[in-house]
Amino acid sequence: MAGLAAFAVAVGGAVLLTTGSAAGADAANLLQNPGFESGTLAGWSCTAGSGTVVTSPVHSGSYALRATPAGSDDAQCTQQVPVLPDSTYTLSGWVQGDYVYLGDSGTGATDTSTWSSNSAWNQLKTSFTTGAGTTSVTVYLHGWYGTGAYGADDLVLSGPGGTGSPTPTTAPPTTQPPTTPPPTTQPPTSPPPTTPAPGGNKHLLTGYWQDFDNGATDQRISDVNPAYDIIAVAFANATTTPGQIAFSLDPTLSSKLGGYTDAQFKADIAAKHAAGTKVVLSVGGQNGAVSVSDSASAADFASSAYALIQQYGFDGVDIDLENGVNSTYMSQALHSLASRVGSGFVLTMAPQTIDMQSTGMEYFKLALAAKDILTIVNTQYYNSGSMNGCDGNVYAEGSENFLTALACIQLQGGLAPSQVGIGVPASTSAAGSGYVSPSVVDNALDCLASGSTCGSFRPPTTWPGIGGAMTWSTNWDAGNGNSIATSVGGHLHGMP
Repeated sequence: MAGLAAFAVAVGGAVLLTTGSAAGADAANLLQNPGFESGTLAGWSCTAGSGTVVTSPVHSGSYALRATPAGSDDAQCTQQVPVLPDSTYTLSGWVQGDYVYLGDSGTGATDTSTWSSNSAWNQLKTSFTTGAGTTSVTVYLHGWYGTGAYGADDLVLSGPGGTGSPTPTTAPPTTQPPTTPPPTTQPPTSPPPTTPAPGGNKHLLTGYWQDFDNGATDQRISDVNPAYDIIAVAFANATTTPGQIAFSLDPTLSSKLGGYTDAQFKADIAAKHAAGTKVVLSVGGQNGAVSVSDSASAADFASSAYALIQQYGFDGVDIDLENGVNSTYMSQALHSLASRVGSGFVLTMAPQTIDMQSTGMEYFKLALAAKDILTIVNTQYYNSGSMNGCDGNVYAEGSENFLTALACIQLQGGLAPSQVGIGVPASTSAAGSGYVSPSVVDNALDCLASGSTCGSFRPPTTWPGIGGAMTWSTNWDAGNGNSIATSVGGHLHGMP
């Protein structure tokens, strides 16, 4: 079994003056020194030595910010701004460079952010509403660890001004660089997905249902344990038309189940819907050869997937392409499909571990490109051998450290915490390697969410909104006493 990275953020409300002129940026602008035209960092605080004011490149005026991340520093620059409670604000700025993030934290409601990766100047925009007791917020910019310098200019925070004075921010003292990215209280690098969580649960358990017989417990959809929030039907397969997919019930499985018909299958999906469970069609798998590599195949993928969703009642698709993916055209296909399905569309992904080692990999690029419609990425933390964690150290699979240190890469790489899940085998028979007991999965989830029950790897911050867990498969889980459903599912649904 088997995505990657970044995202669109909805812009609300206020009208912005976006001519890019320094004078325009200062008009009705709550930020101090928004275009760095003082020739200094006045009003801004950047991590030690990472930010400076330059005369080139600039977007407008005479000066701009230039900040350079290091291996353990994302070159974050912040400014604290007085605001009014229960008020709406719009934040924008012109940026250039690899992985430039613009966002807000401490809003008292939903913190937001957006990002881009572009060598040319481009404008980022987001908006937020303050909470009932909020009197100041922090606006921030940052790059990404070890990548090139980024530039920023002509920033605007528009909305009703606060009555207090901003609390000065000071850069931290210069210290020896840590071996891991420093702790941070900043929000996730984008808002959570807009698709409501299946079943109303904040943390989701996903399980793959096998449309074939391979020695695992044969199941009807109705047999799947109710602890599963998302059931991924495995698998849709390629046709002779590039990009097009097809699905039908496996006749051997149907026979083993005493004659499982299409009508019964559809009725079982409808019953799961009534219970609050989402059912998606998984595309690919280990032997899947679905290829979406141009606009024509993207269109054929979207059309054929939509037809299957209509035919069977699926809520969306799961992308489990283990033989290569084109992030540009698959993202195009998925956005087309999502627009047809509407607001209830569910998109999950199950990349192999190697596919999510860096944001430059196609699967990670896909997850980021489809982030605005993405429900969750459940990376397969098995069948991989040892891999690098977010701290640069190597971790052996089959351990809590492996789960947490590798999930940290995605959490730092641009996915919202709610979009990051831990994929594990349901039993020792379900995968060639990487099995861990359900209690290890529970400990890993708690480590990422709250910093408790960690192994020797301790994440640089916590992500209380961690998305959940996945297992291959519900069939293997059934043969192992439903230990994933009972232990991990129960633990997920009990997490705050």
